[in-house]
Amino acid sequence: MADIEITAGLVRDLLRDQHPDLAELPLREVDGGWGNQMWRLGDELAVRIQRVDTEPEHQLKERRWLPLLAPRLPLPVPVPVRDGAASDRFPKLWTVMTWVPGVPLDRGSITRGEHAADTLAAFLRALHVAVPADAPAGSGRGAHPKDWAGGFHHFFDSVDGIGSDEAASIRAIWDDAVAAPAWEGPPVWVHGDLHPANVVVADGTLAGVVDFGDLSVGDPASDLASAWVLLPAGAAARFFAAYGEVDDGMVRRARGLAALKSLFLMLMGQNGDRGLPGGKPAWGPAGRAALDRVLAGLPG
Repeated sequence: MADIEITAGLVRDLLRDQHPDLAELPLREVDGGWGNQMWRLGDELAVRIQRVDTEPEHQLKERRWLPLLAPRLPLPVPVPVRDGAASDRFPKLWTVMTWVPGVPLDRGSITRGEHAADTLAAFLRALHVAVPADAPAGSGRGAHPKDWAGGFHHFFDSVDGIGSDEAASIRAIWDDAVAAPAWEGPPVWVHGDLHPANVVVADGTLAGVVDFGDLSVGDPASDLASAWVLLPAGAAARFFAAYGEVDDGMVRRARGLAALKSLFLMLMGQNGDRGLPGGKPAWGPAGRAALDRVLAGLPG
């Protein structure tokens, strides 16, 4: 299927066809996005429209589960309010969702580290609860580090600017995570894709979480990696203390997955043939800072 340019005119036409009562609200493109593009619709809504994504799974998952999860999560998350069907005009899915105010962390900063640590811990405690029988099966994003071996070695070998001493430390952290015991607790929800572009900040702290396309049953360590990937230096110990009930294996897996995500962010921000398609320049510095926090040591 040839790529279709997503313009304001196209989005407005889709709204006129399927949700005409919303079609004349102010519409403006939101910077960012990769698999999906976002368009702000009025003051309180947004249109999330497939761009790189070719499968409907992610948006269908958000439509199914976010209305049920949102009321018990202590941070705002986008809630689908209208479905957009594939059509001859645009053969992919799109969804009208509530808008989560704030600035994505890859273009903002956290200055209230302790508050952000407590807020993130409370959010993940509320998310990491038992799932219903029909919850979506675990995706790769919520898997044990050993299942990410291929990705780790690709990112590690492709990222520029890592010295030999750093490289040895990164490999040791990764090998320790791979050797850590697997999650043996009950099946729980995980976001699966917590990185600086998927959270928003306001007033120097976390203000919302977005992009639940990888929501699934999984190992909570995949989300606990955000202690290093999202929070400023020195905040990880506060986060783990606030989250509670974390064993040594969870921390080891989380730290290895944080190293993996840091390398991925660095690669996404990297120019040239060794970068990834759809590169994001702001992600490079965010990944470098996260890797520095991972290398600084375990919390506590």
